[in-house]
Amino acid sequence: MRNLTMLSDFYELTMGNSYYTSGMKDKIGYFDMFFRTLPDKSGFAIMAGVEQLIEYIKNLKFQEDDIEYLREKGIFDEGFLDYLKNMEFTCDIWAIKEGTPIFPYEPMIIVRGPIIQAQFIETMVLLSINHQSLIATKANRIVRAAEGRPIMEFGSRRAQGYDGAIFGARASFIGGCAGTACTIAESRYGIPAMGTMAHSWVQAFPTELEAFKTYAKTYPKNCLLLVDTYNVIKSGIPNAIKTFREEILPRGFRPSGIRIDSGDIAYLSKKAREMLDEAGFEDCKIVASSSLDEYIIRDLLTQKAKVDSFGVGERLITSKSNPVFDGVYKLTAIEEDGNIIPKIKLSENPEKITNPGFKQLYRLFDKNNGKALVDIITKHDEVIDDSKPYDVFDPTYTWKRKRMKNFQAEKLLVQIFDKGKCVYESPDVHEIKEYCKTQVDTLWEEILRFENPHKYYVDLSQDLWSQKQKLLNEYVIE
Repeated sequence: MRNLTMLSDFYELTMGNSYYTSGMKDKIGYFDMFFRTLPDKSGFAIMAGVEQLIEYIKNLKFQEDDIEYLREKGIFDEGFLDYLKNMEFTCDIWAIKEGTPIFPYEPMIIVRGPIIQAQFIETMVLLSINHQSLIATKANRIVRAAEGRPIMEFGSRRAQGYDGAIFGARASFIGGCAGTACTIAESRYGIPAMGTMAHSWVQAFPTELEAFKTYAKTYPKNCLLLVDTYNVIKSGIPNAIKTFREEILPRGFRPSGIRIDSGDIAYLSKKAREMLDEAGFEDCKIVASSSLDEYIIRDLLTQKAKVDSFGVGERLITSKSNPVFDGVYKLTAIEEDGNIIPKIKLSENPEKITNPGFKQLYRLFDKNNGKALVDIITKHDEVIDDSKPYDVFDPTYTWKRKRMKNFQAEKLLVQIFDKGKCVYESPDVHEIKEYCKTQVDTLWEEILRFENPHKYYVDLSQDLWSQKQKLLNEYVIE
């Protein structure tokens, strides 16, 4: 296991040093991670990356060479360096479970603890959650666009580094992909590794037919042939059919399929389907790849393309259309003599004003159909009693109010660390994937739209809203 303790922004160390020298090392701080905008103008995002955050914190330990490096910088107090050398992580952390649909401004992660420690982990909190939440969200969009047809994540070679490939494969699976081309993802997480051949395989033989037959002899049980190296209609499909007849059927098997990786997928898939059916291979599947995303897949299906599954590469693994998940990490409170003192960040940009204090997050579900109705950010010790009506209101346009009845209230934040000890066991990624599917199914169809989705409301409780207004008024500059 790599020690990633020093994967931090340098200012986390300079601030920590100043906290230490100013006598604030034991001050308790509260930090929230949340995001402001949905990628691709989606109706929701998918929470992912918690397991990797847990692994990082479990292995948080400054090594001797780390301390020596910092000492050589010549700006850190020796007492602070000794503090880091002997630091035992003692923070409390809460997180939304992986696979949960999430929305702007609600706390995804809450960290409470000594301010040096809580501040120091900022980079890895954001790195772990931002990356995988981005890819899981993109994967879910692509999976939904395919309308039940399997999506295979094919993007390892285009990922931003090997961690991007591995954790991207994990996040893609959470979002709903059937498998990945990333072999290590299967050995590490049990995510099905998938793949057959590249164009180089076909080119390596004197003829396309010889390439196909050689492969079929090696893999008669699951023979899937890449048919677009030369010409799909005139060469690829005829040679595939000949191979199926001469190498697969005599061995007592049926062909798995063909893959088209270039050209007009809609037209070629229709012609391929006709040719395969006419040859008696109605059960032969057609796989499409070639720089696909949710919009291209949706258009292909609108054009009645005869595609049974899709391989999606760089536009998924990098979320090419929107490659940044804008999660941020902000101080929301400190403790003074055991009392929680809410803190707020102001800005001339209203969207950058934070929600102060130590918080909890509830989701209200309709008891009749199980659909998610609204999320409520509350003070941490507030309880939403779902046996009684509950009034919700828009935090900005407060005259927009609604009385909720016949609902079930569920807390979304679960504790994962208690005084530095991990108290949460991450589910298997297959469980997370299934959980994600069931949770997305609780969203209304209007929120699932790709274009102009309905806004899902995230409201503040009356107590939290009042606390925020009080701080806003206190910070008015005359």
